[in-house]
Amino acid sequence: MDDMKKLAIIATKGTLDWAYPPYILASTAAALGYEVQVFFTFYGLQLVRKDLSGLKVSPLGNPGMPMKMPFGPKWFRGINWNIPNAVQALVPGYESLATVLMKKTIANNGVATVAELRELCQEADVKFIACQMTVELFGFDHSDFIDGLEYAGAAMFFEFAGESDICLYL
Repeated sequence: MDDMKKLAIIATKGTLDWAYPPYILASTAAALGYEVQVFFTFYGLQLVRKDLSGLKVSPLGNPGMPMKMPFGPKWFRGINWNIPNAVQALVPGYESLATVLMKKTIANNGVATVAELRELCQEADVKFIACQMTVELFGFDHSDFIDGLEYAGAAMFFEFAGESDICLYL
């Protein structure tokens, strides 16, 4: 086991679109035989809560986000809707609309849900660690989070990350 490659991921973001990178990379690395640990801190803690229904997409300030419609005729789906930030910020419910459209796009393309990817990681023995300081800072209770989650400080994670072959900050 000493020659097993290691991947350390620090997950800091808690939106629907930022939930995918840590789970895709962790599950892929585990499938390739890596030992994987994911350290969830600050807003990344949203990704290990029992209830993922609150995950949203925020297109505001995200100029790289394509806004294509996941429904309608092909010509309509092909339009790239460049919505100005001012409109995104001022239109009530725009974030919720973007979230619904993203979830529809994910479903249309057969992409696994965040919950499914998370479960896949757990089945592959990816170790999930919640930053204890951040849990306390935000006033969370351990019962808010999934089973099997460990709680530790950054120093404990550094022990693994310092020996990892790859360390990613997401």
